[in-house]
Amino acid sequence: MFEWAYQTQAFYALFAGLFVVGLGIFRRPPSWLSVGVIAVVEGLLLVQLAVTIVLVSTGSSAKGDTVEFFGYILTALIVPPAAVGWAVIERTRWSTLVIGISGLTVAVMLVRMWQIWSGIRFGAA
Repeated sequence: MFEWAYQTQAFYALFAGLFVVGLGIFRRPPSWLSVGVIAVVEGLLLVQLAVTIVLVSTGSSAKGDTVEFFGYILTALIVPPAAVGWAVIERTRWSTLVIGISGLTVAVMLVRMWQIWSGIRFGAA
């Protein structure tokens, strides 16, 4: 996992999540805009998965548990489509908030993935 890729993904997921939560706060039902913003988050996660598979197959590994890392990335890949699925079924502002929260959830999961991959513990003495 490259640091610049992690930072790009984390900041975009945070921005996307906050943006879509803002749309939900202003009572906007789910739209192509809210779904599209989160679809980019999903696309970045797919690229990260592909890059990580290549890195691991060439001998790199996480400083933490590599299996746990892949567990996080696979779980993060499920979150946005699940939120969009909810939005398709229930077209209310609440589903827009769920889509936004999925972006924020992915941002938090990316921070944890970076901790596992790099061995860095934030806030540790």
